[in-house]
Amino acid sequence: MQTGIHPVVHATTFTCGCGKKHIIQNSTIEDMHIEICSDCHPFYTGKEKLIDTAGRVDKFRAKEAAAKEA
Repeated sequence: MQTGIHPVVHATTFTCGCGKKHIIQNSTIEDMHIEICSDCHPFYTGKEKLIDTAGRVDKFRAKEAAAKEA
């Protein structure tokens, strides 16, 4: 193998916006900042926000009725 052509390999620390740090071995990047991780993502935590679709439909129908009257 040729010398000097291979990248330097580090242990990468991923720092999330929530403060959690994940360490990944064998990467070419030393530090990386991410916005969301598996510890704070709503899908993994079970704290998903449910949208009130019935309220949206009623609001749309009210706007539609007001537009027909005008």
